[in-house]
Amino acid sequence: MNQTMNKEQVKENILSAFQFRHACKQFDPAKKISDEDFQFILETGHLSPSSFGLEPWKFVVVQNKELRAKLAPAAWGATEKLKTASHFVLILSRLHSGLDAHSEHVQHMINDIQQCPPDVAKMMTNAIANFQKVDFTLAENERVFFEWGCRQCYIALGNMMTAAAEIGIDSCPMEGFNKDQVEKVLSEEGIIKGNDFGIACMAAFGYRAKDPRPKTRQPIEDVIEWKN
Repeated sequence: MNQTMNKEQVKENILSAFQFRHACKQFDPAKKISDEDFQFILETGHLSPSSFGLEPWKFVVVQNKELRAKLAPAAWGATEKLKTASHFVLILSRLHSGLDAHSEHVQHMINDIQQCPPDVAKMMTNAIANFQKVDFTLAENERVFFEWGCRQCYIALGNMMTAAAEIGIDSCPMEGFNKDQVEKVLSEEGIIKGNDFGIACMAAFGYRAKDPRPKTRQPIEDVIEWKN
């Protein structure tokens, strides 16, 4: 009975967090997220799932005001957030060169992080190569390969925003930026080095300056289809 009650309470808490979460347009600059709370948010991104467990992401937390100012002209969707957010995160994804089955990163993940035995490592490498070349035909297009990594970054982004909402922290995901211009700034700042990463998306975290309008969604029956 207690287990059932706890489960129902957990479900209620999770749905409350989703109701609370919205794309916050302006944050209260006077309110800052504690180090402990933000480390919790980052850890949920760190623990997120990825295709073949390759963790294609890098999370760059931009607290430097000068760097935020440099990013602003290239990030029209982030202008106000860069000024007011407690924490601002750039989510980078590895490019083809870092996600190819035989790349240094993939082999590091298979052999050093996942610690696969040699025979399993070889099998994993072949499976990833076949997936990339045959199943999803990623190898034919550099941008498509990059977008495969980006899709995984969005899993981490979603988890971070949900975790933030669970503890009463607001967030806003952003694609409102010029990719080439942002990457140029990041290259000049030494954040992107050579041909390793590209910008997948941005996210701001903090506390809302004002209450949002009511949440709107399509009726659930319009977006879910059952085939029994």
